[in-house]
Amino acid sequence: MSPADAPLTVEWMTRQYGFDRAEVEDWVRDLHFNWPLSVKAMDEAGEMIGLLNMSDYRIEEEAGQIRSDAPELLERLNAMRYTAVFSFIVREDYRGTCLNYDMLTSIMPELRANYDFVFIPVLHRLKTHRYWLRWGAREFYRDAACVYYLLPLSQSPCLRSVGI
Repeated sequence: MSPADAPLTVEWMTRQYGFDRAEVEDWVRDLHFNWPLSVKAMDEAGEMIGLLNMSDYRIEEEAGQIRSDAPELLERLNAMRYTAVFSFIVREDYRGTCLNYDMLTSIMPELRANYDFVFIPVLHRLKTHRYWLRWGAREFYRDAACVYYLLPLSQSPCLRSVGI
C-alpha cells in the first residue's frame, strides 16, 4: 500500500467500525501508518476485499492510561522493536476464508526480520479476540476501551522480562 490508499482506508474503517470520519482521517494522517507494510487484497475483478493497516505508533498513543497504571511495563515494551495492527478488515463475503491468513502471512517474513512483536489493540466489542489468541497473541494490558495484545515474533530476552 501507499499514502495514496489513505482515502480508501478512511472509507473502510468508517464503514466497518462506525467511527467518525473526521477522527479516522486524523488517525490515518497522524498515527504513523506503515504503508509499505500494510496489505490491500484485491479480487480477480480488481475490487478490494481486504485491508490490513500497519502502524508504527507507540503503545501509549493508543493506551494512554498505561503510562500511570504500568509505567515499568510500558518502558520495557517500548525498549523493543514493534509495529502495530491498526485495522484489519475483510469484506464480509470473504470472512471465514483463508484471506485473512494469507494477508497476515504475506508480511510475516518482514515482521519476523524487523520486529520483536506486533502490538494489537482490540476494542472490547469486536469478535477478533479469539482470532489473535489463536495466532499466539498474549494480553498484556486492558482498559475501558480495549484489550491490548502482543504477538511475539522473536525470542527476545526483553519479551521474557515482561512475562511473554
